[in-house]
Amino acid sequence: MKIALAIEKFSKHAGGAESYAVDLAETLVKKGWEVHLFGYEWDRFPSQAIFHELKRPPFYFTRSMKLLHFAFTHRDQTQWIDFDVVLGFGSTIYMNVYQSHGGVHKLSSARKLLAIRNPLMRFLKKILMLSSPKYHVRSWIESAPFRLNPRPKIVAISDMIKDDIAHVYKIDPNEIKVIYNGIDTKRFSRNSNRRDAIDLRKSLGFDDEVLFLFMSYDFRKKGARFLIEAAHRLRQTTTEKFGLVLVGRPPSPVIARLVDKFGLEDLIRFPGPTKDPQLFFSACDVFVLPTFYDACSLVVFEAMSCGMPVITSAYNGASGIIEHGLDGFVIKNPSDSFEICSYMNRLLDRGFLKEVSKGAFDKSQNFSLEANHSQMIRVFMEAACEDMAN
Repeated sequence: MKIALAIEKFSKHAGGAESYAVDLAETLVKKGWEVHLFGYEWDRFPSQAIFHELKRPPFYFTRSMKLLHFAFTHRDQTQWIDFDVVLGFGSTIYMNVYQSHGGVHKLSSARKLLAIRNPLMRFLKKILMLSSPKYHVRSWIESAPFRLNPRPKIVAISDMIKDDIAHVYKIDPNEIKVIYNGIDTKRFSRNSNRRDAIDLRKSLGFDDEVLFLFMSYDFRKKGARFLIEAAHRLRQTTTEKFGLVLVGRPPSPVIARLVDKFGLEDLIRFPGPTKDPQLFFSACDVFVLPTFYDACSLVVFEAMSCGMPVITSAYNGASGIIEHGLDGFVIKNPSDSFEICSYMNRLLDRGFLKEVSKGAFDKSQNFSLEANHSQMIRVFMEAACEDMAN
């Protein structure tokens, strides 16, 4: 079987969709598929794949023009080759299987605006967004699978995304197959790096406190401000010892002023970016991600596989696997610092924390990369058979 995958950069060290594409390609190669990768960059893994380097657009192209260039260049190079499967991740307009890792752009953009607290600034940002060519081009490319006839197989990476796609593109939900993200459950394990984890806690200035962990490069979209506000409320509520570690980037001036305003310098640490997230999962106790939009955050699965209960928002597709109060908590409104604080407070109870930690670990073992890839391969086989029938 011959398959084509397309994304700008194929790398295990890039974003979630990029690393997922590499992992999927590796599995397909091992199963004897002929794997073709279309993109601008490739870190030569898996080495058995065939890489088609797409011509980069001229430097003077705007971002919207670059998006169109990638989509049309990919179409021109793939539609005349006899592929059994052409998999699209949301940046292409030609495919017979569609799996969006970014969710629905229209809803993602709208929900991210909610992270802006000032109503006037939020309104101005919305006007700028709606007047941006990039916004409309991205939406047009994303809608390609729903214009094609016959329609590609549609795969949603969470129940939330299934509902979003059905609502925005007015299609029958039964046409959408849900396949949740998968992770390497051997790499992300609650028994890994215990000595290093203890050393990390000490280097951050913590001992036996309950440590809450936040991890993201995008502090605004992922709700860091409201988590810090929740930590402030929690300090006023309890005498129990706790700490908060925000991994991903140094604090912006706004975040730094917020920490200073609440006098939380002794409770909060900003260690910056990391290439070893599992070490932080092992060192901390609870993962908190009050995000304003995530199609299905991989980091939630990774944290749970390391035995961390998760507090995240209903705007995160990964919340669909969480049983509220049994292996984590789902926040209705990511800007509600009172609600975030209440769940953090419950997890300061060591006995309860131990119970939900076990629940989180047990749940995560149902979402391995192997299980995800097996389900995707079944979809690929169905798409290939339908193409042959047509």
